[in-house]
Amino acid sequence: MHKRLHLWITGRVQGVSFRYHARERARALGLTGWVRNLMDGRVELVAEGPAEDLRALLDWCEDGPAAARVDRVDHRESPASGEFTDFVVASDAR
Repeated sequence: MHKRLHLWITGRVQGVSFRYHARERARALGLTGWVRNLMDGRVELVAEGPAEDLRALLDWCEDGPAAARVDRVDHRESPASGEFTDFVVASDAR
């Protein structure tokens, strides 16, 4: 059964290629969705796929790439919508 995971990552997560590394990790796990920067300095990520793969992505996001410093990851789970076909870096929130 597929689920949706919605994350908000806080810390030094912008300007350190977090979104691009997250996209590559999500694609390697076969997940779909998107990741973007928020104006308040956080990164927002929405992913859909099997629960165990979503957990692997969440675990990765708690550390992020080498240049990042993750202070906190807030998340919410819900049923998958099936609306995504790939995992992409989305436009930044305005």
